[in-house]
Amino acid sequence: MLLGVIADDYTGASDIANTIAKGGGGSPGLATVQFLGVPKGKAPESCEAGVVALKSRSIPAAEAIAQSLAAFEWLKAQGCRQFVFKYCSTFDSTPDGNIGPVGEALAAKLGVKGVIACPAFPGVGRTIYQGHLFVGDHLLNQSGLENHPLNPMTDADIRRWLALQTKNPVGLASWNGAVSKGAEVLKKALADAAGKGETLVIVDVVSDDDLLTIGDAVADAPLLTGGSGIALGLPRNFIRKGLVKGAGSSFARVNGAEAILAGSCSRATLGQIAQHQKSHPTYNINVADVMAGAVTVETLCAFIRANEGRAPLIYSSQVPEEVAALQARHGQEAVAHALDALFASTAKALVVGGIRRLVVAGGETSGAVVTALGLDALAIGPEIDPGVPALSSTSGAPLALALKSGNFGAVDFFEKALCMLGNRVH
Repeated sequence: MLLGVIADDYTGASDIANTIAKGGGGSPGLATVQFLGVPKGKAPESCEAGVVALKSRSIPAAEAIAQSLAAFEWLKAQGCRQFVFKYCSTFDSTPDGNIGPVGEALAAKLGVKGVIACPAFPGVGRTIYQGHLFVGDHLLNQSGLENHPLNPMTDADIRRWLALQTKNPVGLASWNGAVSKGAEVLKKALADAAGKGETLVIVDVVSDDDLLTIGDAVADAPLLTGGSGIALGLPRNFIRKGLVKGAGSSFARVNGAEAILAGSCSRATLGQIAQHQKSHPTYNINVADVMAGAVTVETLCAFIRANEGRAPLIYSSQVPEEVAALQARHGQEAVAHALDALFASTAKALVVGGIRRLVVAGGETSGAVVTALGLDALAIGPEIDPGVPALSSTSGAPLALALKSGNFGAVDFFEKALCMLGNRVH
């Protein structure tokens, strides 16, 4: 294994695994495996890039550091020459969050400064200019992410936001001053930042070409941090050095019964739900009923079984105002825990009962579901929509999955995903 990634949630892990597996800049990708938690054994010999998926995005910084360093040590033991700390392309993290602390802890382990911090992903509308993060044509704090139920993003200046979390100053490599002038200028800007004691450096990105410039600039850098786009130019570095040739995937399509579970309240997921329910059966989980214990796993499984073959969807997604009211009444953590537990138990029962294609929307929901299923690793398949690959289990009963970040995917994502997990064309 040459490239090691530490991802702070399960959908984000799939996202960057997809980027690495498909490659970029005219180069093929690497043979990539997504590991669910820190593995206990060795990676397969055929694995060129390993992505360790953690569920650490919203936990206290000390715990996130401990989990991330454990993942780092395992990846290091597999022979990795370069490491990536992957977080969300919308920088989901409060001022007390752990992106900065984890980034600095990994940099300290490797003895480096001037480390790129770049959540940009132009393919899904995430760009950075003068250190400000945009979602489409809106600043981050005007994009709807200011209403995120766990990590509300109220400032688009991610250099300033990250500085609230870090011990060392945060640098900026601007598009005008460095990125647009090429890899060598950017490489020097990062070295200059290191000389000033800046451990993490926000790097502007307005297009995929800028991501490839970053890839060239960090060909020999031990550590990067950012969104999945940061890995776009990394596979070709290893291929250019003659270390790999670029391998295929062991993904296997699976036919069989299907289910869709959606626990995200993002605008994208709400739109996907609205589209899907026009022609498919859907079940809206009333969160108040969940908190009262009136919604059971048996009820949800019965709905899926009754609608087999019709792409049934179960969702708890609600508009931000309704979410805020429920959190005020029951407590934010209590609501999140109850929903995650319900989705996790339902997914486990569905798979035991014969579901073989499973689509899950929402990072926290996906993490809870995959943990409950007890999967060890996933093979990376074709891209369904930007940032979301098809996945298949590498052991046990055949199971194909799609784990979608709440903000990702086209409006017809759910139906498209089920087709791609099996042998049908959308």
